[in-house]
Amino acid sequence: MQSGSQFTVAAKKVFIAAQLDARFVARIAADARFEIVGELAEAEILVTRAHVRVTRELLAAAPCLELIAQGTSGTDNIDAVAARERGIAIVSLPGENANAVAELVIAFMLMMTRTIPQYTEELRRGAFQRDDCATRHELRHYRLGIVGLGEVGRRVARLASAFGVSVSAFDPYLADADFPARHAARTPSLEALLESSDIVTLHVPLTPETRRMIAAPQIARLPRGAFLINAARGEVLDQQTALDALASHHLAGLALDVYDPEPPPAPLPPDPRLVLTPHVAGCSHECKAAIGEKLYEKISERYR
Repeated sequence: MQSGSQFTVAAKKVFIAAQLDARFVARIAADARFEIVGELAEAEILVTRAHVRVTRELLAAAPCLELIAQGTSGTDNIDAVAARERGIAIVSLPGENANAVAELVIAFMLMMTRTIPQYTEELRRGAFQRDDCATRHELRHYRLGIVGLGEVGRRVARLASAFGVSVSAFDPYLADADFPARHAARTPSLEALLESSDIVTLHVPLTPETRRMIAAPQIARLPRGAFLINAARGEVLDQQTALDALASHHLAGLALDVYDPEPPPAPLPPDPRLVLTPHVAGCSHECKAAIGEKLYEKISERYR
């Protein structure tokens, strides 16, 4: 619209489909370049997170959409092919939640190896049982295997190394020289990593290559009494096979932050060796604040 020699540019309409830090919402609302709307059909910018499925059908309901701004690192929840066909850009925040995820993984390791949930349950029942406490090991006793040595895997390796843990990793997309700087020794194959690890933690994106990459054959390669952690994507692990391995005592502990599907449709076993969180590994006050700040910056850069 032209008024004399002045031009007024219409504000870009923003639909926020996921809970984000209040400061992000406040900054978008205060920026004259943007207008928050309550209908997806009006949106030119869709702000979302990994738990929102951005399907072809959802995109069809947003005919004006030109940008998807994802407040997480992974974008497997977005139909990228459908977006590309429409010329819709996608921005995300790789690595922003890495520290939060890595800290929870270390917490999982400590909870399982020191059987903290079991002690908690016993004390709630009135049992003060400590006679076998010397059978639990410190983390330095264990060999940690990391599947995927990206931002999260690297931070897990660094934190685990501080405990004196022996850390190895499998990541075919990294050069040999990358591993020492990421606090891990290279293992040449997934099979070799599984066979030589007491604790295995998964940190790969969901792709056709990684879907069900840890299933019955892979779990069978783990030493009896191993611990398994999945804080990546639920579809990376054959969850039922892992639960079966826990029930048979092939696994000594299983920690899940992600599921397939989410939320899991049936009650999970009431086993203190099974440590569960509701897909919150990448969620912390600091992480949400940083994501809100960086996401605003990424959106703002595209509309300078």
